[in-house]
Amino acid sequence: MGDVTIYRDEGIVLRTQKLGEADRIVTVLTRRTGKIRAVAKGVRKTRSKFGARLEPFTHVDLQLYEKRSLDLISQAETIRPYGEPLVHDYPRYTAGVAMLEAAEKLTAEEREPALRQFLLLVGALRTLGDLSHEPRLVLDAFLLRSLSVAGWAPALDECARCGGRAGIRGFSLPAGGALCLACRVPGSATPAPETFELMIALLRGDWESADGSDDRHRVECSGLVAAYLQWHLEHGIRSLRHVERSKTVEVPRTGPAPERS
Repeated sequence: MGDVTIYRDEGIVLRTQKLGEADRIVTVLTRRTGKIRAVAKGVRKTRSKFGARLEPFTHVDLQLYEKRSLDLISQAETIRPYGEPLVHDYPRYTAGVAMLEAAEKLTAEEREPALRQFLLLVGALRTLGDLSHEPRLVLDAFLLRSLSVAGWAPALDECARCGGRAGIRGFSLPAGGALCLACRVPGSATPAPETFELMIALLRGDWESADGSDDRHRVECSGLVAAYLQWHLEHGIRSLRHVERSKTVEVPRTGPAPERS
């Protein structure tokens, strides 16, 4: 019992919070271990490079001591600081913050391997920083794919109720996504066909189609994705309210949201 277990892993820093007068608790989504919360000792006392390496958005290589409660970070080396190109670009920064929060919420269990979520997050942050696509599209693609990995992929090209592919016209949060005309329920949203096409393109990584979409369909897509995500989570993604969108879209519900226990 006296042996100390030391392990290494790499991960993306999702969040930090103060602990005592000098320490921080760091939440990291790692490649092998999954989501962990670990203590970084003394990082708030000085402007140490150690503390700077443990800021949100940073891809780090960590050495940790395994403890009964919170593990202890003993070493941290930066692999890539994904936050650097985002901090002076408000739309990209807010999209990135929403990604970090969503990644944390969608990996609810600590120390449960979540390699696909980790790889999705790394890829999304890289894409967000290289300025190749509009940030709202990158965020929505990440959220749709993360929902799919978590087992909550919305039906988009077939009816969530009957499985039919003809006459897709409605979108219902409780039903699980797209609905055909025959299955459509009162209170469903009625997205444009182009919005469904955009959501499918984002889920599949068809950036040529996504980049060529109209802004009104992007806005409608963002509203649907955000509503669908928050329907499935016990607590909503608070940072989504800060993501820049040209206008808001109301997404009707069928009855009140269910109570989450």
